[in-house]
Amino acid sequence: MFIGLVVLLALLACLDVCCGSVFISPLTHHLSSMDYRIIHHLRLPKMLTAILAGAALSVSGLTMQTLFRNPLAGPYILGVSSGASLGVALVTMLGSMALGAALGNVAVSIAAICGSAVVLLIMLVLSKRVHSNVSLLIIGMMLGAIAGALVNVLQNYSNPDALKLFIVWTLGSLSNVGWQQLSVLACILCVGFGLLVLLVKPLNGLLLGDDYARALGVNVPRVRLGIVLTTGLLAGGVTAFCGPIAFVGVAVPHIARGLCRTTNHRITVPVAALVGADLLLLCDILCSLSTYPLPISTMSSLFGAPIIIWILIKKKDI
Repeated sequence: MFIGLVVLLALLACLDVCCGSVFISPLTHHLSSMDYRIIHHLRLPKMLTAILAGAALSVSGLTMQTLFRNPLAGPYILGVSSGASLGVALVTMLGSMALGAALGNVAVSIAAICGSAVVLLIMLVLSKRVHSNVSLLIIGMMLGAIAGALVNVLQNYSNPDALKLFIVWTLGSLSNVGWQQLSVLACILCVGFGLLVLLVKPLNGLLLGDDYARALGVNVPRVRLGIVLTTGLLAGGVTAFCGPIAFVGVAVPHIARGLCRTTNHRITVPVAALVGADLLLLCDILCSLSTYPLPISTMSSLFGAPIIIWILIKKKDI
């Protein structure tokens, strides 16, 4: 299964680089200067971003479902995405259009990172004071609701051009990430993946509840703090540079557990990362093949939601 997912990843990555408004054959021995610029400056960063984003959202969604023991939990349940949206809304709709025009996507990314970081810091502080996972879940949802309400207020008083810019960001895009942004995103995600590797064993202990984990010697408050930090880095980093991407973080963990037939995180974490990367690459290919390019979040929802419905109906034990 691992070999098959890796081979599929390589094939989809190659196809993603070839497909677009101009198809570039992988059998071409000599690329023209235009084809080289298209591949090097546009498609390669987009392909690598799809792999990193799909893997990050998938494993962060898996950790959230384990922590809260909720099959509908996802990487954005802690309000990180809402914080990023509020940061972008402040830049694009609160009289900061001059800054946005001057810095372009850099200003939007910085604003999203700051918004995600604020929510993440609040959640980290509260995770030390709140002992119930359910209470922590509710607090995250309430923070997301507060951020969403503030965004709605800004939308109500913004001009149409700023509102359109914000709505385009909320649809998600992999094309706005260049090599410089990709290097920053990769560094953030590498830290998150590194923390996740340290949490694999405690996550297995949490599968049967906090009391069972304590009996195994797991420091539950510390592990919960690490999970919140890891999810914030992974989901917040992807949201900051790519915008909100729906479906992947909630659905891919179910697909991974269905493929593995186990809940052991030593297996499900790498499988979820590979499945998420494969899925987001496939969605990006379908977006590039359409006459009018669709947002990545729209394609991921349209393509993935029916699969999950079929899996839940066919395999009732997942």
